[in-house]
Amino acid sequence: MLHLRIITPADRSEAVADLLAADPGVAHLAVLPGAARQPVGDLILCDVVRESADHVLHRLQELGVEARGGVSADDVELTLSSAAERAAREAPGHADDAVVWDEIAAKTGEQTELSGTYLVLIIVATMLSGIAVLLDQPILIVGAMVVGPEFGPLAALCVALLRRKPRIIVRSVQALVVGFLAAIVATILSTWALTAAGLVDRGMLLAERPVTDFIWRPDALSWVVGLLAGIAGMLSLTSKKSGSLVGVLISVTTVPAAANAAVALAYGVWHEAGGSMLQLLINVCAIVVSGLLTLAVQQLWWWHVARRTTGPVTASRPPRRVVG
Repeated sequence: MLHLRIITPADRSEAVADLLAADPGVAHLAVLPGAARQPVGDLILCDVVRESADHVLHRLQELGVEARGGVSADDVELTLSSAAERAAREAPGHADDAVVWDEIAAKTGEQTELSGTYLVLIIVATMLSGIAVLLDQPILIVGAMVVGPEFGPLAALCVALLRRKPRIIVRSVQALVVGFLAAIVATILSTWALTAAGLVDRGMLLAERPVTDFIWRPDALSWVVGLLAGIAGMLSLTSKKSGSLVGVLISVTTVPAAANAAVALAYGVWHEAGGSMLQLLINVCAIVVSGLLTLAVQQLWWWHVARRTTGPVTASRPPRRVVG
């Protein structure tokens, strides 16, 4: 469930309360007249099951609550209530399949910032992968994948493409391009430094590497892996599953390829560098395509559910912008 805190002008309070009371997915409704001070208005509290949350947020926006008041939402981890159980039974669909578009947009929008932390994480992940490919060590690659932060901008790009948000598309692409370029340059420099220190050498890259050799040899399976990673990533994002663990799956198709390209560039092994860059491009494109298709299928499914329960007008509306 989501716990909603709604500040609404006094002249809209009754309409908002009636709207919430009439929705079968809403429970624990409380109205506190005059409790809000900034902005001035009434405070309305309620819990709403995830299956109904997107519809409720849309209707609140239609009433103009966001323009003259505000709406915020928090996840409810535990609810002991027969009213909440009844709301879950009466709401259409299943909570694990529910998509709250405003929540997704807010979550992914925060991950498009080209921050210092993002750059450090992607650089560290790529440098670790660079060492891993030279040592042919899968354990180090897994460690690098855990660190990699590129799932955020990739998810934001998929959501922005579906919602037709050019500004977020540009920010997401910028975060990905600048992040990977910075990581590749840093990994080239670190490879040169490690070579000068006698810790690694060009022969390690050219030697047989049965565990990591696939990284720079793109084939049809590269598309398959990328497509599956994109599906898993989007489902984890929309269904409240563990995004960090799925981020590891995303990284297996991106960070090692960038790292192998960097190491190959450092040693002048151009064919391997080219193969690695092609692998990276294929995987990123596959993730975006499958992620976008996954979101589109979910959107169509929930439009169908809404049409069955609330009529064609509500069901046909496009995803709305973020509240707050």
